[in-house]
Amino acid sequence: MTTETPTARSARAVPRLLALARRVTAAVSAHDANLYAAWAFFCTIFVSTAFYGYLHTQTRGVWSAPLDDVFIHFDYARALARGYPFQWSEGNGYSSGNTSLSYPVVLALGYWIGFRHLWLMAWAAIVATVSVFLFLFHSGRLVDGLAAQLDPEAGGDLSWIKYLFPPAVLSMGALDWTLFSGMENAWHLGCWGLALAALDRQLAATTASAMRRRAWLTGLAGAWLITARPESGVCVAALSLYGAYAATRDGTLATSGDRLFVVVGAATPALVVLALHAAANRILTGEWSANGAIAKVLFDQPYLTRGEKLDRYVGLVRYIVPRLFEHHFADRWPFGLLVPILALVPLFPARTRPLAVFLWSQILAWMALVATNAQLRWHNERYAMPAVAWLLLSAALGLGWLVSGGAHALARDRRVVALRFAGAAALAAIYWVHQEPRMRDQIWFLARASRNIFDQHVTTGYLLEKLAPKRVLVGDAGALTYISDRPGLDLIGLGGYGKLPFARATVQGLGAALELIERIPPHERPDMMAIYPSWWGELPTQFGRYLTAVPVRGNLICGGAEKVLYRTRWSALDYHGEPKSLEPGQRVLDSVDFADLVSERAHQVNLPQPGVGFVRYRLLADPAQEQSDLFDAGRIVPSGFAATARVRGPERSGILIVRLAPEQHERLHVRYAGEELGTLEAEPSTGEWREISLPLPGGKGRDVELELRPDAGTAVLYHAWTVE
Repeated sequence: MTTETPTARSARAVPRLLALARRVTAAVSAHDANLYAAWAFFCTIFVSTAFYGYLHTQTRGVWSAPLDDVFIHFDYARALARGYPFQWSEGNGYSSGNTSLSYPVVLALGYWIGFRHLWLMAWAAIVATVSVFLFLFHSGRLVDGLAAQLDPEAGGDLSWIKYLFPPAVLSMGALDWTLFSGMENAWHLGCWGLALAALDRQLAATTASAMRRRAWLTGLAGAWLITARPESGVCVAALSLYGAYAATRDGTLATSGDRLFVVVGAATPALVVLALHAAANRILTGEWSANGAIAKVLFDQPYLTRGEKLDRYVGLVRYIVPRLFEHHFADRWPFGLLVPILALVPLFPARTRPLAVFLWSQILAWMALVATNAQLRWHNERYAMPAVAWLLLSAALGLGWLVSGGAHALARDRRVVALRFAGAAALAAIYWVHQEPRMRDQIWFLARASRNIFDQHVTTGYLLEKLAPKRVLVGDAGALTYISDRPGLDLIGLGGYGKLPFARATVQGLGAALELIERIPPHERPDMMAIYPSWWGELPTQFGRYLTAVPVRGNLICGGAEKVLYRTRWSALDYHGEPKSLEPGQRVLDSVDFADLVSERAHQVNLPQPGVGFVRYRLLADPAQEQSDLFDAGRIVPSGFAATARVRGPERSGILIVRLAPEQHERLHVRYAGEELGTLEAEPSTGEWREISLPLPGGKGRDVELELRPDAGTAVLYHAWTVE
């Protein structure tokens, strides 16, 4: 009797294992959709409960959020639920400061059904969990439906690869932190999944006419995706082009006219939404851009040259790519490169290349777009995380391809099968060994950051609720107003107040924002401030009286160690804006208030930028009441440059009055109606305003160009009046 060797036993066992695998595969295929849905749901619930469970451990069972920005969404949602759509603070009017149009809508639904106060964060957690599930579930169509549409005769079943998607996407701690933070990122990816489902239905059409009709449904899904994040225009472009390509390859679209019609149909609704949003912004705020873009986007910064903007843009790109590869993807270099390397694999096989190009086009376009955001470095790099989610999908696709090896690879060489499985398992294990510490860190970070926000921002909100200010000035437009339920004024400008351009003003300087507060009627101005004093220079000491401070311990996410409350004192603001040197019988025809953006726009003030026109403000003795201070902000104009404005001139003779606060001898050359008018000279002031005048000729018209040009050194232009 011969003894069977281990090698022979193994050789006989492999066919049995393969036969068992085929039987399991057949059983799974019969219930594939339901099994994949259950798997995606299980993975989502498993990870979300890990994050939210530890959050509750840190906050002692209280719902909070790791970012104050989450409460900005809550502010908009509550206002909508109460009948004030698109308003941050009820009664402030339309605001374009929310980064998502549709996310506050779904949050408002939770508010309507009873998720009030901090329980709205629980509803946000439910929305995030459902959204992540939708993203994972519909991403499976990348393998099931879309790959089959591209090459149904290629052979080799790749449908199993989608089971890698949920663990791959949810394996990265920083992405999970973002998805379960309460921000709109999970909602955005869920909407992306729904758009993918619409595209899959479009590609299932068997005739060109049916595909053209369904392309418009894809377009509507893309328009909804735009409402989740406006940057999703890059996703809509990829969806529309990919749909036309896939339908051309399978023969459904045979003519260039059909392809163009499908692309236009899939892209037009999104373009309409973007155009309508921009038009609403322009009509209701005076700005085409949203407040968030004005406050954050690099290319909207007023004092940078083109070269400086480009340098900062390149600097952000150079920051975010290594930050992902060297920090978020792994605990040490070079293991973080495993993810992008695996994500590149699907670009090489012909069968997976179209799907990989579809994903990579969005990855690269999204990263290029969000690198214009000057705040890309903050909030745990959350702005880059949609691209990370797509990168992980591509990496899972690449890992699956390495296992399968393409068409009929399993039937050709059993040793190759074993090597592929072993290699793929080793890569996955190496990745997880070096990602697991990051996952633990991110679970802890979300919980600790949520506790920080609760200890400082939420606690300050409760305090404001007790103090009951008529309006509170904030630099964080989130939990302070949401928890206190008091009217607010956002100094950064995301919240908005009527048509006053606070977002545009604050990026130019605090003085420009104070000029806008000067425009608010005294009875509507904030009577309390809740700010980080280190953010705002002399604002709290010059315009406030200290009340109390709310500290935070073990701070990771708050903008300062203490949130400080002040009573406001606006007595130095000059609501009327008339010259203090006005004599009896004289009347002001026109007033140009430099650094007041509303006045500057009305008078077409032109300051060659960048590098010219920095805002400065002063509190100096009021010439009419020496015991009182008078505020004014102005523009710094260096020698060699000039400021021009359109003003109303006198019909008969009049005078020009210019307010200065010279620290040295200042001399201004004045041109009026294209002619040299003369010079204005002022000696250094001793802590008070100087108003100097020059005769104006009459009869030059009601719309005259006035030019003020420093003779030498630098001048600060605060105010100019034409007087009759």
